[in-house]
Amino acid sequence: MGPPLKITDRLRQAGDSPVFLCDVSPTRGGGRAAVMDAQGIDADFICVAYNPGRAVRIDSAFLAHVIHAETGVGVCFNLTPRDMNKLALQSHLLGAEALDLQNVVVLAGDALSQRDLERMTAVNDFKATEFIESIARMNEGVDFRGSSLAQPTDFCIGATIDLSKGVEAEAMLAHRKVQAGAHFFITQPVFNPAEVTAFHDAYLSIAGTAIGIPIFWGVQVLVQGGVMFSSIPQEIRDRLEHGESGVEMALETIHGLREAGVRTFYLVPPILRGGARDYDSAKRVLAKAKAGKP
Repeated sequence: MGPPLKITDRLRQAGDSPVFLCDVSPTRGGGRAAVMDAQGIDADFICVAYNPGRAVRIDSAFLAHVIHAETGVGVCFNLTPRDMNKLALQSHLLGAEALDLQNVVVLAGDALSQRDLERMTAVNDFKATEFIESIARMNEGVDFRGSSLAQPTDFCIGATIDLSKGVEAEAMLAHRKVQAGAHFFITQPVFNPAEVTAFHDAYLSIAGTAIGIPIFWGVQVLVQGGVMFSSIPQEIRDRLEHGESGVEMALETIHGLREAGVRTFYLVPPILRGGARDYDSAKRVLAKAKAGKP
């Protein structure tokens, strides 16, 4: 089995066919449960989250390596500058490359709560955009101190978009991330194809040109009794409460996005009370979406 493909290489191979990333949470122990969770998820890439809930979990890069080694599925791993200084982050990335991992998603990470700060310290030696730029420099063979690496890295760098923070603000930030060296984006879940148009219009207005890198638009699969966040429209909450299937609503969102010209998706499986994930629902969404079923 060869190393995982870069996300950008897979997109070139796929042509007009849809490409799916699927979010997976590392487990709270070092056992094999996380690999078992990933088995059977028919996505193009498993995207391993970074310490959800700010809890101690398997390192995202290590788990991505194990998932690819045992399933053959493409992988990417999330990483935040919140918890490590510049030296640790760049050393960590060199270790990831030694494991043939090339797809990394940079995110700021949830801010630590007051209770968290009584137990640990936020580092934030880089801001997220600075971290993206530093990885791009590593790809040129230079570390954060300006010293030459033994050889350049070859990371495919992902960044994030959260339209709930404001379309214009996120378009401006996305433009800075593109300038810093990002190769693709993933977004927080969207529920209306009009959000895609609004973002592209805002980006064009700010940058003076269309965004030139792919965006994997977030699609959240919901279940009754699961964890829902404030950015989910009340209409969606009401439909779920009245018994509509979260799987079918996710497929409806994918269909609407496809009609709007989107072919790259970031699927977020249901989050259950206590932090567990319902990967079976995500598998059903993927199976129907790839079969072209509404």
